[in-house]
Amino acid sequence: MPNSPGDLQVIVPNLHRRYSGVTATNRMVAPRLAKLVRAAWFGSHAPDGIARLSGGDLLKLWRRSTPLVWHARRNNEMIAGVLLRALGWPLKLVFTSAAQRHHTWITRWLIRRMDAIIATSDVSASFLKVKSTTIPHGVDTDVYMPPADRAAAFAEAALPGRYAIGCFGRVRAQKGSDVFVDAMCRLLPRYPDFTAVIVGAVTPEQIPFANELKKRIEAAGLQSRIVITGELPIEDVQRWYQRLTIYAFTSRNEGFGLTLIEAMAAGAALVASRAGAAELVVEDGVTGVLTPTGDADALAAALEPLMRDVAVATAMGQRGRARVLQKFSLDAEAAAIASVYRAVI
Repeated sequence: MPNSPGDLQVIVPNLHRRYSGVTATNRMVAPRLAKLVRAAWFGSHAPDGIARLSGGDLLKLWRRSTPLVWHARRNNEMIAGVLLRALGWPLKLVFTSAAQRHHTWITRWLIRRMDAIIATSDVSASFLKVKSTTIPHGVDTDVYMPPADRAAAFAEAALPGRYAIGCFGRVRAQKGSDVFVDAMCRLLPRYPDFTAVIVGAVTPEQIPFANELKKRIEAAGLQSRIVITGELPIEDVQRWYQRLTIYAFTSRNEGFGLTLIEAMAAGAALVASRAGAAELVVEDGVTGVLTPTGDADALAAALEPLMRDVAVATAMGQRGRARVLQKFSLDAEAAAIASVYRAVI
């Protein structure tokens, strides 16, 4: 906790025990925010670089004279903030929404009680029905960065060929894992220098879906060239990004889709379905190629020119990295969020 309860300006709650995408994005930006404002993390999965607030510390803040920000990212965190304020905690309530769908009545009710709303994309903002500030997620460009030698990074994996094309995220229909596999079954026989990699967990309920994908891969005779890694430690995932020449973002729907900017930051060429923040992040034909969701034909057609000419893919990856540095760094995200805090306080 900061030196005393009176020092605190912002509480970053994480009231969710299971590690999730929301938790991951919160953990990344919170330490950067802590460099700009006096902030503390309350709840599970606290990252390094930010003070921690215990239940006892929270009690000491009751009826203090100066306001502080409670920045929620889930319904339960909004509910907690509304209740604490009603009981005398001097909270200004901020909510970040990444959802790209119509909200339930309880979420709409809670949103109307917030002092400020942040949307992670213009599409997310369009579903809020209240005034909001659009602040896209950022990525740590010192962690997600191109390798010194991409060929050597790929060689470490001991996979066939010379180049990797990847699709990251849990293996499920929502992530478009089947769209990626279908496109790879068509393209890989024509491009023997490439191996495809799906980096992500197969949860118990998705085992039948994953088994169906494996049957398609076996029927195409591509067992050695379409690899499903399963869940990996984050450091290994970061290294896999550096092995990629091309990244395929194939989600059918997303809140934001952080893998977009992670792959771009690592210098991979990007082909992305029009889901999540893809249309915000990608300059179509310049820093990536946009395709319809759920369309394996369109995905294959967009990937093939990049597989045919690796120099074109490399140049696109360099432009993508430059765009992330300019628009989607963690520092840019943190600075914009801190401006919202200052406005409400």
